[in-house]
Amino acid sequence: MNSTKKYSFSEISNHTSKDDCWLIIHGKVFNVTSFLEEHPGGEDVLLQASANGDATDSFEDVGHSSTATSMMDEFLIGTVEDHMAPKPNQTATGDSLPAKKVQQRKPETSYTNFMDILLPLLILAVAFAAWYYLTFINVNA
Repeated sequence: MNSTKKYSFSEISNHTSKDDCWLIIHGKVFNVTSFLEEHPGGEDVLLQASANGDATDSFEDVGHSSTATSMMDEFLIGTVEDHMAPKPNQTATGDSLPAKKVQQRKPETSYTNFMDILLPLLILAVAFAAWYYLTFINVNA
């Protein structure tokens, strides 16, 4: 890309939906709309990163492979005008961005189900009954 287009934070913040998703990573702007469904971490991860503003920290925290990093070039559409990224949920002028709802997965609740205890006890009881029958009842018959 010889002439790189520059985008403002306010312009980028308008592209945070499933139908139009842009990300800022290392001061570069990526249109990842076509990649949402293919992303191994799920589309919600990219949508959340887009809604939070600069996704550089999130991208680095995951530790993407060199293959993933090289794939980014096909989604590059430009750079950010001002290299100083605003804080999450703020525009370059400091105004708060409108809260956009991103569908989030609820964490699975860790709890013990009654069947998790009952089934092993039932198997143990059947095994003990079979052993008892074969050892004491069957010998006397």
